[in-house]
Amino acid sequence: MGDAAALLVRAAAPERGHLWRGIAFLMLAAGLEALGPLAGKALIDTYLVPRNADLPAMFGLLAGALVAGNVASWLRYLQLVRLAGLAMRSVQRVREEVYAHVLRLPMRFFDHAITGQLVSRVTNDTEAVKALYVQVLFVMLDSLIVLAGAMVAMLWLDWRLMLIVATLAPAVGLIVYVYQRLSAPAVARTRELRSDLNAQMAESIAGMPVLQASNAAERFEQRFAALNEAHFASRQVELRANAWLLRPVLDLLNVLLLAAVIWAFGARGNGAALGAVEVGILYAFMSYMARVVEPLIQITMQFSQLQQAMVGAARVHALLKETETPVAGETGRVRQGEIEIEDLTFAYQPGHDVLHGLALRIPAGSFHGIVGHTGSGKTTLLSLLLRFYPAPPGSICIDNVPLEAIGEDHFRASVGLVPQDPFLLAASARENIAMGRPLTDAQVEAAARAAQAHDFIVRLERGYGTPLGEGGARLSVGQKQLLAIARALAGEPRILLLDEATAHIDSETEQVVQRALADLRGKVTIVAIAHRLSTVRDADRIVVLNHGRIAELGTHSELMAIEAGLYQRLYLLQQLEGEDAADAV
Repeated sequence: MGDAAALLVRAAAPERGHLWRGIAFLMLAAGLEALGPLAGKALIDTYLVPRNADLPAMFGLLAGALVAGNVASWLRYLQLVRLAGLAMRSVQRVREEVYAHVLRLPMRFFDHAITGQLVSRVTNDTEAVKALYVQVLFVMLDSLIVLAGAMVAMLWLDWRLMLIVATLAPAVGLIVYVYQRLSAPAVARTRELRSDLNAQMAESIAGMPVLQASNAAERFEQRFAALNEAHFASRQVELRANAWLLRPVLDLLNVLLLAAVIWAFGARGNGAALGAVEVGILYAFMSYMARVVEPLIQITMQFSQLQQAMVGAARVHALLKETETPVAGETGRVRQGEIEIEDLTFAYQPGHDVLHGLALRIPAGSFHGIVGHTGSGKTTLLSLLLRFYPAPPGSICIDNVPLEAIGEDHFRASVGLVPQDPFLLAASARENIAMGRPLTDAQVEAAARAAQAHDFIVRLERGYGTPLGEGGARLSVGQKQLLAIARALAGEPRILLLDEATAHIDSETEQVVQRALADLRGKVTIVAIAHRLSTVRDADRIVVLNHGRIAELGTHSELMAIEAGLYQRLYLLQQLEGEDAADAV
């Protein structure tokens, strides 16, 4: 409850003016609406029961009540506009804040995060926050103000009868308490299961080719059905609590309270005939009782939705509490692109080092390849160079500046990445290269030419404006990789990092990538992690990692000269595999 309230207050903070105006309109409307039963009481007591047919006064009283009702309706319109706008703008800010926060979370968080659940947090749970605003501001606030106005009016009319009506409040409080105890676990469980459903759906769609090729459709269908059944059972628990404890119990309390008020009214005169004033008070109390009971019914009827909204808001708040990537200093700059690694030791978990005391100098403009067996630490080293994980302070420097002292925006503009599996937007080739940066068409085309991607792009039906489909579905794997290189080069980086960029492409496309890298030599610092050793054969130096340590270092010819060396074994093994594949063809 506290987390959800903190989120609501923070998101609505810029809207204080609209909030107070909305509350003011609501209080004025409630006050004017409270005049209706008083006007009815005056009409009964002063004119109808005494048979005092003063028509001008009676019509004046009715006209006043009518004007008050119309003004109250207009004020409620203004209140609705103010508070609804506040709710929508606040939720808009929450959703933007959550999305921006997710973008700034460290890679360590995404090692364990599930995509479908994150999407559910950003969409479904923030939508639940909107329900929180709507329920709190429109139902509870409205109902409480109307309730307070009715109670004040009844207190002014007859405090003893008001006390009878006031006994409804603790009874409703008890109902709400019991309802919360019964339904809160079910609501939380329902939210979790809904996220799991979204996660499984996203996972199944992303892996559809493998799922169908493995003939796993029926098994996945059964797993989804079991999850859906658990979600249904959780919702049933919540619905049963609603059916027992909300409207039916309150309707029963309303009838009992009405009987108690009428009995008290009759017993108060010890059987004597009721006077004119008594009849007017009875009418007013009957009217105000409806204004007391209905807000309480509305509050409790909305409590189910409010319960879900509070759970969703708490989940959003928990996500926002995740620690973001520390903001780097703003003074350091990448000028030439020289990388120096000194005594670099790193572990994802304490006591389980992945890298052990690495020391390496990569001159500006050079081409270095990093190779090794699976699990040797290649990808970890690249992740540290990219600042996806924090390296020990001072262990990595660029142009003699510690990595952590370089400003984030400048660092990302100076270091380009070509991943193993290119990420492409469901947009045009131009948009995929620019990635939202303010690049001209000439700059986009220059980057594509440098990456050897221009020729295949212009052959598309609309050239650089051709939509590529989700994940670049219209392109081959090699074309996607060239486009990823073009994207990296479009930012004119000083350092270019390649993560297994040729692992999934054919030999012909690999040669295109090699030509692109050859054209960049001397212009940018290239660090390429390669599974295919042919990709880095012409590198200035090749770093061979083994169990997180540098096992060998040198050019291709120098490493091949090491008898029974690790690089030599890897290279000869790949050559043999290539010959076997050719023979099979």
